[in-house]
Amino acid sequence: MKRSNKLQIAALLAAGLLAGCAGTGGGEQTEQKGADKKPAHQDEAKLGHDYRTFMADGEIKYGQIGDSYTADLILYLAGNQFMVMEELIKDFQSKHPDIKSVYVETIPPGQILQNQILKQGEINGQKTAQNPDIYASVNLNHLKKLKEIDQMNDYMIYLRNKLELMVAKGNPKSIKGVQDLGRDDLVQSHPNPITEGIFKFYGAEMLKDLGLHEKVTGGKECKGCWAVEGKTWFTERHHRETPHRIENGEADVGIVWTTEIVEAVTEGRAVEGVAIEAPYNKQDKALYAIGALKTGRNQENAKKYLEYLMTDDAQNIYAKYGFIKATADELAMKPL
Repeated sequence: MKRSNKLQIAALLAAGLLAGCAGTGGGEQTEQKGADKKPAHQDEAKLGHDYRTFMADGEIKYGQIGDSYTADLILYLAGNQFMVMEELIKDFQSKHPDIKSVYVETIPPGQILQNQILKQGEINGQKTAQNPDIYASVNLNHLKKLKEIDQMNDYMIYLRNKLELMVAKGNPKSIKGVQDLGRDDLVQSHPNPITEGIFKFYGAEMLKDLGLHEKVTGGKECKGCWAVEGKTWFTERHHRETPHRIENGEADVGIVWTTEIVEAVTEGRAVEGVAIEAPYNKQDKALYAIGALKTGRNQENAKKYLEYLMTDDAQNIYAKYGFIKATADELAMKPL
């Protein structure tokens, strides 16, 4: 599906024209926020677009949670890859036409591990499979946890990323660098420290390195909440919510991945990036680990996908979206 068509569908969804009934399996389903289920027309940040089924004929289905039990390949991936998946899966399926359907979930990896693999999870009232074929995270310890319960043996590092600040287009607050997060005149929108690895493992460490953690977070850990009332908002899913909040004047700045700024600018959204200098951007630590679950239904297809990620074609697609390619050594499978 071309990007322009995807945007047209997103507009229809925002207007509620394609909204389905929760639990029916028809139309787009959206993620619950807290205890509330959000109908599609209220899902302004498009959280429901993080559950997609890619068909070999080019069709993309949104929110078909039941496909996590039936698709030919099931991928549960760290959410900040959401912008790459359409092009990547299309290329993968062109090389493996026998794989007719690929179900891809792109949400915080800690949330996936704790709420969908280690225990039975639900999305919008629908049960989701506990045994994806592939699981990927920005934290290798998540994969080691699966090793401890005999669900995964091997892994590889297949990508790198780095932190950046997202601001409104034109940078109206004149934010010059990460030290400006200590300013009193900014409203901030950051990933939550509970389920979003970008903050839990990298953003929080960066703020501590700068001596700003207590001021920015107030020492609070929560999600979908004000960490510091009226000043710092912790998202449920930052890659959807932070650009939405900035565009709507609800926030001035947010910690995101560089790749998320590349995608937002490409989509013509009213945001831009402010670079974070090394080593504060964590580019030497932000590694993406991936492996196949022993309990997955599609073992051969999982193997094909991992082998595909090692190719120049896959690595070049990721690089187009701002990711840093993995080295040859990192792309070799290793025991956990």
